[in-house]
Amino acid sequence: MNRDLLKQIMIDQKEMYLNNPIVHRDYNLEDNVNYCFVGIRRTGKSYMMYQQIKNLMDKGVSINHIVYVNFEDERLLELNADELNSILEIGLEIAGSDIKPYLFFDEIQNIYGWEKFVRRLADTKYRINITGSNSKMLSSEIASTLGGRFMIVKIFPYSFQEYINAGNITIDHTNVISTKDRAVIMNLYNQYVEFGAFPELVDIRNKRDYLNSIYQTIYLGDIITRNKITNDFAIRLILKKVAESIMKPLSYNRLVNILKSTGAAIGKQTVINYMGFIVESYILFTIQNYAAKLVEKETAPKYYFMDTGLLGLFLIDGKTAQLENLVAIELIRRYGNENVFYFEKNVEIDFYIPDEKLAIQVSYSILDNIDTMDREVNAFKKLHNYIPDTKCMIITNSEESEFDVDGIKIPVVPAWKWLINDKIL
Repeated sequence: MNRDLLKQIMIDQKEMYLNNPIVHRDYNLEDNVNYCFVGIRRTGKSYMMYQQIKNLMDKGVSINHIVYVNFEDERLLELNADELNSILEIGLEIAGSDIKPYLFFDEIQNIYGWEKFVRRLADTKYRINITGSNSKMLSSEIASTLGGRFMIVKIFPYSFQEYINAGNITIDHTNVISTKDRAVIMNLYNQYVEFGAFPELVDIRNKRDYLNSIYQTIYLGDIITRNKITNDFAIRLILKKVAESIMKPLSYNRLVNILKSTGAAIGKQTVINYMGFIVESYILFTIQNYAAKLVEKETAPKYYFMDTGLLGLFLIDGKTAQLENLVAIELIRRYGNENVFYFEKNVEIDFYIPDEKLAIQVSYSILDNIDTMDREVNAFKKLHNYIPDTKCMIITNSEESEFDVDGIKIPVVPAWKWLINDKIL
């Protein structure tokens, strides 16, 4: 590729992308670590790099000491791995010094054979940030490819706090007292649950059409095309049946039987393969039964969607499912996927975080339903027989109260308040 053209593209991209407005994301990142940002499409992986760049500039790093390249630029389609070093040479030329520039490579996986180049730069102590494309490189593949040289960070859709900030809300939402302020927060919360939290969605009116476009991109690109699947109807049907089974453990055998009941004869191994492809695309994630044996942990998880808006595409009335799904997303955001479980052993607990000894039940409404209240409270009482001193909480859509049952304090917290205050319990 012509070197002068490559240099001009690099200058143009830096001017174009780094002037984008930034909504600060709540990720604690260090200056001296190489990062690879992964996650479902359209969650703002590229914007995490812009944020990193602006943080460096705020600390006095010259823009000339920063190299940013977006490899999805159609002008770079013919670039090959042998020419990647030209990017480094141009970066050093622009810097005009012996100082190693900071390197930010967006979708570098588009260049076949990129791995050796990135590994060499990391080994020679360059600071590098890259994004992991769902269609070209999954997090598991990145981990093995980059051999411990990078820290992999999963980027989620907006938290509710970030969603509020993106909407330019100026009220003190951590201490909502007035009727007006509460109405503003509740309106945002209702949108957040129904349509999800993809960053670009905040300023889009026709949110459902936008969600459909994201789903089609993931479904067609990251699942169907990547894995060369010919039976695309099976993937659509599986996703629909998983959506309808949110809140319940779903084994492969049960899913096969559900599919058979619809007239779709799909073998168990095919279902296992397809579920693996779907999870790899980040559209779904799993949590396991803390009380189960190892085999059961792996084969009968609960499945949740990475965004409540995507879940809502499959359901006619999905408010209850979306609320529990929302809590699941927030829990893995706070504690990590590997630290969040459900608990099922003669008692059913929606979520259990062992490091915190915290048990959470999710109920859309509880105060006016005695049967629901008794079921949730009795579940906590039974759990205390297995794990004494467990902290207990019920998260609702909008209700707030507190119970004390047999010495067990059980706060009932509205989801919007829990989402913006992780110190409630």
